[in-house]
This record gives sequence, structure tokens and C-alpha cells, in this order.
Amino acid sequence: MKLRPWFFFLLVAAAALADTVPPTATQPAVSEKVVTLKGELIPNLVLILCDNLSPWPIGCYGNKEILTPNIDRLAAEGMRFTRAYSVNGVCSPTRATMLTGLIPSQHGVHSFLQAEKTQPECAIREFASLPKILSRAGYTCGLSGKWHLGGALAEPQEGFRYWFTKNSGSTETFYGDEVIWQGKICKEPKYTTDAITDHAVEFLEQSHKKPFFLYLAYNAPYGLGKIMREVHRNRHTDYYARLNMDSFPREPVSPWLMNNRDFMNNLVSMRSYAAAMSGLDDGVGRVMETLRQLGHDRDTLVVFTADQGLAGGHGGFWGMGDHTRPLTARETAVMIPLIWRQPGAIPAGATCDLMTCNYDFLPTALARMGLETKRPSKPPLPGRSYARALSGESIAWDNIIFHEFENLRMVRTEDWKLIVRYPNGPDELYDMKKDAGEHENLIHWPEHSAMKKQLQKQLDGFFAQYADPQYDLWKGGRSKAKRLTQ
Repeated sequence: MKLRPWFFFLLVAAAALADTVPPTATQPAVSEKVVTLKGELIPNLVLILCDNLSPWPIGCYGNKEILTPNIDRLAAEGMRFTRAYSVNGVCSPTRATMLTGLIPSQHGVHSFLQAEKTQPECAIREFASLPKILSRAGYTCGLSGKWHLGGALAEPQEGFRYWFTKNSGSTETFYGDEVIWQGKICKEPKYTTDAITDHAVEFLEQSHKKPFFLYLAYNAPYGLGKIMREVHRNRHTDYYARLNMDSFPREPVSPWLMNNRDFMNNLVSMRSYAAAMSGLDDGVGRVMETLRQLGHDRDTLVVFTADQGLAGGHGGFWGMGDHTRPLTARETAVMIPLIWRQPGAIPAGATCDLMTCNYDFLPTALARMGLETKRPSKPPLPGRSYARALSGESIAWDNIIFHEFENLRMVRTEDWKLIVRYPNGPDELYDMKKDAGEHENLIHWPEHSAMKKQLQKQLDGFFAQYADPQYDLWKGGRSKAKRLTQ
């Protein structure tokens, strides 16, 4: 497709105006698809972000016990990443990173935020976020699901126009949950996962005639709290009641595990998590079928991922990095699933072994959508774009990721992992090629001192380059969230 000069001029002018005038609830969206310089249509975007999910419970990642046929189909029709990681151990920081491309030491959200009533303002309002960028580029943006970044009751945040969200970041129940809809807190009588899916479908049906961004933020499978001591009630309950749940390891409880100790080796907890996982998979299937029915199967970029992982007994742990003392960064707690799908644009059934972190998502999404020029420059983004890899190209890439959680920082390379806790440790060093289960801490072994120094230099260099002094906890900075450690 060739761009007519007058049409290109209108596009540039419209984009410039959109960047200078924030969208309002009454401002109309652009009436036509935006076109890239290559003449290709910029795709719609559906970001499916799950709550506390590692790759291990998913069929396409090797689980033969938990039913995830719709997520497996996403992988069969798109590209599955085998080594994706989270930048932090809990929800609010990782979600802030997904939407801004910034690390916690830049956006200031170092831990989970408290209840909505104590967090009246959006925690990322001063930054250019993905929904802000897309709304200014002519997209209609909708949120269905968990926000957990403050200001949820005040008004739709960050350029969103459709706004259905939970009142709390945590999940106490999957029935009768408190939600925010049309500016009011109300009880949701439906199964929460189904309600989130219902609103996602409603948004798509309302908005599909113009470019759209759906942020579908499930609170499932979750795997925490009192609900893990109860039978999880959905259509999958009876199926899992018959299974021994062999995909959950039975291991001695780690002395570092502070919370969730009664979930370890507990069939009720295992079956609860599996049922919640399959309920989430049902929702993914409904959303994908809606896209097909609306004629947006091929022009919509779908990304399936999670905020952070969750250990389900692995290594003697259940939960995330905040459920231990000291805080931890176990592989099952920091690894996340990542699948990108767009038929005709992303090769079907492909896998990608690049090591990536969720701070790479925003630059990659913008590049993939032809909006690379909208990439924020201040603060500087630490993430890299792997957009060309999504087309099956080989790209130059250093397999290294960084992670931080208050007094803990981690660098993970192809073969090694270094965890440092400020100021007094304990520190950890693992040869991940030989010890994938992180059983033998090599931090004090003299023969590995050179590797420790090399990794420490990389870790220090990364945070020296990107951390904002006002949010750098290791240099006296502050956090927007209540801290778990001091």
C-alpha cells in the first residue's frame, strides 16, 4: 500500500496534536486505522496479564496435568518464549513496569500497594505509559481486571476509557468480590474470572470498529490466601478432585518460607490452583473467539504473560519472593510465561530462547505496532526491543536480565545467577547450568570469586545507569509503597 502525500500529512498532524492534547472521555477516537511507513496496518493490542503464574502449570510449557487448551492454542498459533522473567517479586511493581517500561528504582513502586482507600492517586501518573501512548495515537483503551496501581475509584486512569477493575489488589474470594464499575464499588455476584472475561468481551464489542487496546488483567490463578484452604468452585472442580496433582513437587518446607506453609504438599491447595488456572484458560478462549467473530483475528496482536511467577512447592517454597525471609528470587517465582500471537505476522508454533524481562515489553510492543517513535526517552528505558525476533529473525541479544525487590537485587545470565541483599546479605551465587534447582550456594567458594565479581560489576553498572536517586532504596531513596524490609 502506498501512502498518499496528503494522507501522510494528516497522520503526522493528527499524531502531533494527540501528543499535545491529553484525551478526554468525550474526545472521539480516530476513524481509520493508522498506517505505518511500510504501508502495513498497525495492529490492535490485547495484553492478557495473569496474576502469579509461572510457566510450569501450562500445557504448552510441559504440564500434562492442568488443562490449558486455549493458552496452548495461542502458543501453537504464535511464538512462545522459554526464558522470560519478572523485574520484581510482587504485583504492583511488575504491573507498573509492564505499562511504563521502567524498573522499580525508576517508577518508585517497590512493593505491592495497599488498599484503594489508602492509595487515592495513580502511582505511575507522572510517566508516559502504554495506555497513554496508545490513546494519544488514536486507540480506544479498555481495562478489565486487576489494576493495583492506585486511583482506581477516582476515575479511569492513564488514557483508559473502559474501566472495570477490582477494588483490592489481593484476592479474598472468587465469588462476591468487590469491584469498581462506573465509578462505584459493588459486589460482583459472578465468578470473578468470568466477570472479567464478560467485561473484556463487552469492551471488544463496543470498540472493535476503531483501533483498540484491551488490557485484560486477570486476578487468576492467584494461588494465595484463605481461598487456597478451600475447594475452588468452577466447572473444573470435579475434574481435579480425582487427580493426585503430580505436577506439584512434594518437597520439605524451606526454613526461609514465612507464609503459605500449610499449602505445601496440600492436595486442596494444589487442586484449587489448578482449577483457577483452567478457569482462566476458559476466559482466554472466549476472548479469542470474540476476536474471531468480530473479524479481528489477524489484525490483533495478542500477548499472554504474567506479572510474576509462583512456586508451587518447588524447592520447598510456595508463593513469591515476598513470602520468605529474607526476600527471595527463586526461578519459579521470577520466571513468567510469554506468548505473542498474530497470524501472518508472527510465525506459528515458534519458540524463542532469548532471555527477556518484563521491562522489555513496552519497547517491543511499540516497535511491533509501528509506534517506535513514541518510545519515551525520559526516564531512559532499560528495556530492549525484540520485535524483529517476533518475525523469526535472528537478532543480536545479550542473555542477561536484572531483578530488584527492595533490599534484594539479582542478575541472571545464561549460566549464572547472583543475588545480593543490601546491606548485610545473605548473598547467593548459583551455577544454573549445573544446578537449575538452586540447591548449592557458591557465594563463598574461592574458585568462583572471579565470576561473582564479574556479575557484581554488571549488576552495579545496570542500576548506576538507570536507577533514579529519589527511588533508589540502596542509596537512601524512597518507595511509593509500604516497605516490607528496611
